[in-house]
Amino acid sequence: MSSAIGRRPVVAIIGTCDTKLEAMVFIKHTITSGGKCEAIIIDIGSYEPSNSTEINISRRQILGKSSWDKVPSRGAAMKTMANALTRTLSRLHDEQSICGVIGAGGSGNTSVCTTAFRDALPIGFPKLMVSTMASGDVSHYVGETDITMMYSVVDIAGMNNILEIILGSAARAIAGMASDVVPTNTTSSRPAIAISMFGVTTPCVQIATKLIEDLGYAAVVFHATGAGGKAMERLILEGNFVGVLDLTTTELADELIGGVLTAGPLRLEAAAKAGIPQVVSVGALDMVNFGPSSTVPDKFKGRLFHEHNTSVTLMRTTRDECTQLGEILARKVDIAANGMSRVILPLRGISLIDVKDAPFYDAAADQALFLALKKGVRCPVVEVESDINDPTFAKEAVRLLHEMITSSAKSAGTGA
Repeated sequence: MSSAIGRRPVVAIIGTCDTKLEAMVFIKHTITSGGKCEAIIIDIGSYEPSNSTEINISRRQILGKSSWDKVPSRGAAMKTMANALTRTLSRLHDEQSICGVIGAGGSGNTSVCTTAFRDALPIGFPKLMVSTMASGDVSHYVGETDITMMYSVVDIAGMNNILEIILGSAARAIAGMASDVVPTNTTSSRPAIAISMFGVTTPCVQIATKLIEDLGYAAVVFHATGAGGKAMERLILEGNFVGVLDLTTTELADELIGGVLTAGPLRLEAAAKAGIPQVVSVGALDMVNFGPSSTVPDKFKGRLFHEHNTSVTLMRTTRDECTQLGEILARKVDIAANGMSRVILPLRGISLIDVKDAPFYDAAADQALFLALKKGVRCPVVEVESDINDPTFAKEAVRLLHEMITSSAKSAGTGA
């Protein structure tokens, strides 16, 4: 890079310069003409390399010692390039050489760019992907991160008046994000606590949030929708929290039984790995999530369902499934070091619809969950004679976590 680049925030533009150089250059010139940012082009093409002087980081520099010619298939080639781009962006970020990234292209380019964006760059770092794939399901591109997806409307092949409008807007957007990055510590200097929530545990979390903030913490709530759980786990591992109030572990049910809101097999492991206190409960483990009723797999015919709304169908977990969930939760909680976990159980219902006279009320299933958990877990278990949304439960959960954080801070010789 030239020395001039260091004077203003730098945006990295990533694309296949063998086929889309004109578009990459257009984005670069649009960014720099705004006067707020500089821009560099990173080439991740797979055909004949371009020798354009507009390219700042070549394919050869990206790949390093990786041998592109010996890659056996296009799929393997894309993986090789994604890994190489991840290393490059991670280095540029660590060196504080870039303040934003933008990719533009089709499915291959989108896959490579978003993989690197997710793996190399933290949440909060500006990331924009202009893609021919952005009008459909983009969950596998975005994952648990804050990648902004923008539909290209037309193919990114050559330049035309429609593409100039789209890419111009994208270039100005990423320049705006990169030139006005808000430091992550400006919104609050208070230590933060992560909290998991679902619609059917919202009253509990609302009470817990107020109590946490009254104690001087910042409450960061994650919606347990699969991506929400993954995001919480990622941010825990990145060191953003002093404690976790994991009241809503419903994503474990979707992972076990096959619902649509799974957070993957590593859910409920980050706090233990990070070595921070956690209070864990069983919120919404009475349900598995599906889309509209017509999308529920045939193998579940005859089960108890509840239509949460026209887009969400809930299925009640059985006693056997609850037993398995209790065993899974116990194993995950026990990953934590001694004294860093507590389990809290609401004995009169684990969601808004699992209380007496509600659609999913099943005391026997709940009891199976509680017994399996208590039998398998080593850490202390606190039982509360209320449902999960009773203020009594929230108060006790917050008290337990605050006590653990304070004790942990004293042991480490620091303030909470």
